[in-house]
Amino acid sequence: MKATPSSDNDVATAPGGRLTIAIASIIVSMALIAVGNGLMFAYIPVRLGVEGYDPVWAGLIVTGLSAGGLAGCILTGPLVRRVGHARVFMVLSALIALSNASVGIGTYPVLWIAARALYGFSICGLFIVAQSWLNDVAPNAVRGRVMAAFSVSYIAGLGVGYSLLALVDIHEAQAPLIGIAFTALSILPVGLTRLAQPAPPLAASIALRQAWRISPVGVAGMLAVGGLSMCISGFAPIHATAKGYSQDEVAMLLAAMPIGTLILQLPFGWISDRIDRRYVLAAAAALAAVAGMMAIGFDGRSLLLLIVVYLVWDGAAESIYSLASAHANDRAGKEDMVALSSSLLFAWAIAGFVVPGLVTGLTMIFGTQAFIYVLIVIAALYGLFVVHRLVRVDAVPAAETGQFSPMTAQAPLPVDLAFPPEEPASP
Repeated sequence: MKATPSSDNDVATAPGGRLTIAIASIIVSMALIAVGNGLMFAYIPVRLGVEGYDPVWAGLIVTGLSAGGLAGCILTGPLVRRVGHARVFMVLSALIALSNASVGIGTYPVLWIAARALYGFSICGLFIVAQSWLNDVAPNAVRGRVMAAFSVSYIAGLGVGYSLLALVDIHEAQAPLIGIAFTALSILPVGLTRLAQPAPPLAASIALRQAWRISPVGVAGMLAVGGLSMCISGFAPIHATAKGYSQDEVAMLLAAMPIGTLILQLPFGWISDRIDRRYVLAAAAALAAVAGMMAIGFDGRSLLLLIVVYLVWDGAAESIYSLASAHANDRAGKEDMVALSSSLLFAWAIAGFVVPGLVTGLTMIFGTQAFIYVLIVIAALYGLFVVHRLVRVDAVPAAETGQFSPMTAQAPLPVDLAFPPEEPASP
């Protein structure tokens, strides 16, 4: 029989301020991690460029990160079942600190590939743990707002981290040390929280065929945005460094990109709650393709113009992520939610691994600008697919749709890991 939690020990049963503080501990922890993560995303390609390494090495590091993320999607569930949410959260945070320490040893690209693969594994696992934990404890009435605050705080943390690149000595290990410091700080709120841990989860199944039957547009959106987001965030600093932009200019470019995510998602989400989301998805894909073309046109020109282009480009791509997830959830029954979220996460992770690997190979032949052309093709093909589905399939009535919440493709979709053993999800 399931034990009844004590009101003294289980903050999840407490109303008002105590629950808010407990939930905030996870959100603050992930925001702190985001600061260090943003700095390391910006630091690595710039440091490699300064040291004279071929940009292909930076591409291989992004591919290694993506491979680690795929492993994290697969292995996090078993880890949580073994030792629980809080312990896994702290272990994965420690592994991120270890990854940053390995980068700080010196400029050794092969070691950095392994270090960033470890980071990819850890950050993907952290998001699965944090979001499933929040989904479990947040009351239905505020869950949407909690997850929105979670995503916005992480996006803001990334922006802060990107901007810190302008303040560090690129020839020293200051950036990895700062990353380690923020990661260590992130452990404190979770380590001290009284937020009740969910019961050990059951395995979450991956059923891509079932997910495709529920929402082809949603699954295709995850495949598209896995490549779009990972390549924009991973290859933009590589390409900017190769084009000769300074350390400060790369920092400004990257710091502006999360602003586009926040600016564009809100109007896109508001509109998508009132009309068929597929119209908005098609518009976001078209905007991402056009912004990619503009990125080619303004390549190497005024930094201010390039910042505006990348701001729109990143914002449009990130909007596909949240819109596609919302569209898929609109079409799923309650009994499908666990398998659907797991399958969408898996599709996102597969694309996030395959597309950067493809771009790295093309970079060897065509140079660092190759990623822009690949992403234009992905955005255009997805937009055409959405239009095709609009012509063939009727819309879900607006009254039957859920409520849009802003999300970021830098954060994996939450997988529901919170079903207690005696209360499994419907088969």
